[in-house]
Amino acid sequence: MIFAQRPRPRAETGRPHVIVFGNEKGGSGKSTTAMHVIVALMRRGHRVASLDLDARQATLTRYVENRAGFAGTSGIPLMLPDHHSIARSASDSLAEACAEEGRRFEAAMAEIGDAEFVVVDTPGSDTHLSRLGHGRADTLVTPMNDSFLDLDLLARLDGDGRRILGPSLYAEMVWEQRKARARRDGGSIDWIVLRNRLGHVQARNQRDIGHLLDELSRRIGFRQAPGFGERVIFRELFPRGLTLLDLREVGAGIPLRMSHLAARQEVRALVEAIGLAEALDSATPGSQPAATPPEGKTSSGP
Repeated sequence: MIFAQRPRPRAETGRPHVIVFGNEKGGSGKSTTAMHVIVALMRRGHRVASLDLDARQATLTRYVENRAGFAGTSGIPLMLPDHHSIARSASDSLAEACAEEGRRFEAAMAEIGDAEFVVVDTPGSDTHLSRLGHGRADTLVTPMNDSFLDLDLLARLDGDGRRILGPSLYAEMVWEQRKARARRDGGSIDWIVLRNRLGHVQARNQRDIGHLLDELSRRIGFRQAPGFGERVIFRELFPRGLTLLDLREVGAGIPLRMSHLAARQEVRALVEAIGLAEALDSATPGSQPAATPPEGKTSSGP
């Protein structure tokens, strides 16, 4: 059973609720998951900003750009977030680079304005920008593939993969950012681990990984949520900047198949776990307003 900690709106806190997608392994689906949460929030009527801290890979930035391009060519009124991208500093001095990236990060957060939610995509590596994003999170979402290789993201295991020896470097980094967040403003970080299923993983491995995750969640403090299964579906959406929540729109160009409907249920489970279940309840055909005007287009950090 997953008990969601519902994100509180800006009206209650005086600042946007920050949802960070973090994982130091590539290919976990951070950007895809982030985009689905962004669209779910916008369809609910929330003002949403997005922040890409991985300007080199820039997957979320390209996703938003693809969405804007497809909306323009197809005439479908797709909503767009107020998007920002922050590049890493090129300074040779570590201290100067960290200071510069800190200024860029704070400037981007200041430009977000009256957004109610900020969705942040982080690099698949340990960088200063990634730590800045993690430290600002109200909700941290860590997607992981259902394999022992990806479990290494969270814990060090013995040679048989049966016993947890200790937390991983990433888990220790999250712990440090939790402490830093508490010192800075007394806030807390609700950490959710999404467990993506891989079709070829054996049932026994899935059970073993499940037992280890249960133990680990108690030791280092995260909640578990079901992630996504089928990946082909999401790959065909990316070039158009679409999500599973857009497929009922007239002219989207992708027929709605049973596999899409099953994947939509996975999206529903995800937003319920984060505490955004109402976002999907309002995602009915034709419910979207007109596409975001030109001032909502993607922008780059200084």
